[in-house]
Parts: sequence; C-alpha cells; structure tokens
Amino acid sequence: MEKPKIIDISFQFSLKVIKLYKELCAEKEFIISKQLLRSATSIGANVHEASAAFSKKDFAHKMSIASKEARETQYWLKILDQGQLVKCDLKDYMEEIKSIINITTAIVKTTQKSLNQQ
Repeated sequence: MEKPKIIDISFQFSLKVIKLYKELCAEKEFIISKQLLRSATSIGANVHEASAAFSKKDFAHKMSIASKEARETQYWLKILDQGQLVKCDLKDYMEEIKSIINITTAIVKTTQKSLNQQ
C-alpha cells in the first residue's frame, strides 16, 4: 500500500523549516523561530502518528492536531514576514503551509463525515 502524500509533504516541510530555523538563528531571531520550529515539525509528527491510528476517530484526532499545528505555523510565518523581523524570503513557506492546511483540513472533514455516517 502506497503511503499518503501528506506524510511526505509534511516531512519535507519539516526539513525545510529546520533549515529556515538555522537561517533565522543566524539573523539573531531566536524567539519566534523556536515557536515556528516546534509547530512546523509537529505537523509531520502528528501526520505520522495518524498513519498508525488504532481507529478512524483516533486518525481524525491526530490529523486535526496536525491541521491546528499547520495554522499555528502559518501564524508564526506571518509574524516573521509582516513584522519584518528577518531578511529571509518566506513566500514559498507561506504557499506551502497554505497547501498543507488545505490538505489536512480536507482529510479531517472527510474522515469526520465518514464517522458520522456510521
């Protein structure tokens, strides 16, 4: 069975944010960057956990946490970008996190709908 794309997407995003975190630290931005690192890597961790869920309800719960972490990540990226706290170009990160939010939200809605039909 092929693993869902969101597992790879969230993992690759985590790796990109780890690199960004290092860049942000080089620019002496430690506080928001740490929050960003935690929320962004949590997305992939929760998606990965969801893949081993013991029930649909557990799966929906883990994916909803991943979706919430994605929204938090988007928030920290906006703070960094609009607050002009760093010189890094965050446009690609903003686009990627928007896509991750859309995917995780769709997964949660679809799973909850199927749970409600049982």
